[in-house]
Amino acid sequence: MCGGRGTRLESAREKPLYPIAGTPMVDRVLAGLEASRIETVFAVVSPNAPETAARLERTEDVRTIETEGEGYVTDLLTALEDPAVEPPVLSVAADLPLLEDAAVDRVLGLYGEREASRTVCVPAALKRRLGVGVDTRLEDAPHLAPTGVNVVGTTEESMTQVSYDPRLAVNVNRLEDARIAEDRCE
Repeated sequence: MCGGRGTRLESAREKPLYPIAGTPMVDRVLAGLEASRIETVFAVVSPNAPETAARLERTEDVRTIETEGEGYVTDLLTALEDPAVEPPVLSVAADLPLLEDAAVDRVLGLYGEREASRTVCVPAALKRRLGVGVDTRLEDAPHLAPTGVNVVGTTEESMTQVSYDPRLAVNVNRLEDARIAEDRCE
């Protein structure tokens, strides 16, 4: 999922292309996905990030899906309508520059236990302890913050999966979040 505007980041660069330790966030996310058990990568792009879309269209082994850029959920639903996309689907936000294959594979492994959709969350307290922003919380569990990693399953059932992995807790939405991500890359 790499079609957001990134207005909170206050950068002249598109959010997915914002560099963390010299590497654009979207490239870091792709590296984590490519090293994982994921078989196929689709990049969900929008008119909000045309340079990102152009870059990803030239990336080998990545197929782009164009959306209107109306938000994470709306864009994900649009992507799921593409005939090439079949559940189960792992969706990942491009603002998770610390994402690594082990974290992805752990989510996939837990999905295999049940075929329900999953929203992966971290405790809001973990995000605060790391110094990153807590921009969203679950309505029914305000102590949890979504990570931007989700699984769309093959059943109607939906679950919340709680992770304590700091790599999933660092979403880069602001310049301070970017600084913290860079410090964790060293």
